Amino acid sequence: MKSLRRYIDKIKPHFEKGGKFAKLESTFEAFESFLFVSNKVTTKGTHIRDANDMKRTMIIVVLALVPTVLFGMWNVGFHHYAATGQEGTLFELFWLGFLRVFPIIVVSYVVGLGIEFAFAQYRGHEVNEGFLVSGILIPLVLPVDTPLWMVAVATAFAVVIGKEVFGGTGMNILNPALTARAFLFFAYPSYMSGNAVWTHGMMSGEGIIDSYSGATPLAEAAAGNIDKLPSTIEMFFGTIPGSIGETSTLAIIIGACILIITGIGSARIMISTVIGGLVMGLLLNIFAVNPFMEIPFWQHLLLGGFAFGAVFMATDPVSAAQTAKGKIIYGFLIGFLAILIRVVNPAYPEGVMLAILLMNVFAPLIDHYVIEGNIKKRLKRANVKA
Repeated sequence: MKSLRRYIDKIKPHFEKGGKFAKLESTFEAFESFLFVSNKVTTKGTHIRDANDMKRTMIIVVLALVPTVLFGMWNVGFHHYAATGQEGTLFELFWLGFLRVFPIIVVSYVVGLGIEFAFAQYRGHEVNEGFLVSGILIPLVLPVDTPLWMVAVATAFAVVIGKEVFGGTGMNILNPALTARAFLFFAYPSYMSGNAVWTHGMMSGEGIIDSYSGATPLAEAAAGNIDKLPSTIEMFFGTIPGSIGETSTLAIIIGACILIITGIGSARIMISTVIGGLVMGLLLNIFAVNPFMEIPFWQHLLLGGFAFGAVFMATDPVSAAQTAKGKIIYGFLIGFLAILIRVVNPAYPEGVMLAILLMNVFAPLIDHYVIEGNIKKRLKRANVKA
């Protein structure tokens, strides 16, 4: 690493002001700070010093996503072999899934980072770190058979319209990954929903399988086929059809533990989202008038993208509520509305995406009223003492 550090120090003057590659200064800085902790220090004033900068924070989130990525790859291979009636080893299942999922991740990062670098160069700013996480989240919320060109278009839309038009990382009001998912859902609904979009047709010994006609558990529930739901164990471990990263509740819980222990993710939002979902599910059980409303309230936590949304989407530090009490209100409403939308609207059984995007918009309003409430309480206490 010392030799690499020396080499970077040697070529660095070429990318600084006055150098022949000065226009690429922000690009060079992005790669340098990715490899090494920045050597910039404060020269005046009082500042909080912390070794854990934004890039390291984003890397921890990526590490928390690793279990869902690895399981998602294996699950793709598992369902392909199930569709073709074949049997494969653990490695064969994983490798087949890897070959399908990895290109989606590559396209997401290449397109997203390319746009981020272009905007940074144009504005003369440093490259922001936010897409390190968004680049992996976007593939995980998509069906595995999403065409690569569609992944590229959705990623470009999320970065340009969902983030850069607001000023870049830290300024966006909507979660970029969910913005990409929403764009695809409304622009190409046939690719995002239905019974035949969750496993991709790949070459097998018996020919090419176009698709696997297994509906997701939510699709079965929305159709009233409660008896066809997988077992609780299957839903918990994730051996069910669904988007690449959302099926395994176990893998998501592992990621949640990493985020909470490191202090990166908000436990308040995660827990309140779960409570909100349980409350809504319990109310639906009490007033059930159809099979979907009769699903045990706790089982909703294992269906669809609820767990994934609660852990990795709702906790986005930029688009979520910022105050302590606001986070509780914000999370509770996400869980409450997610289950309400998925059950009451049979045409759209997955409500987590809409619930989070809706609350992203209302998060500043929630924080505003929480702060105003605190101000009024303090003024009231001051008047009483006076």
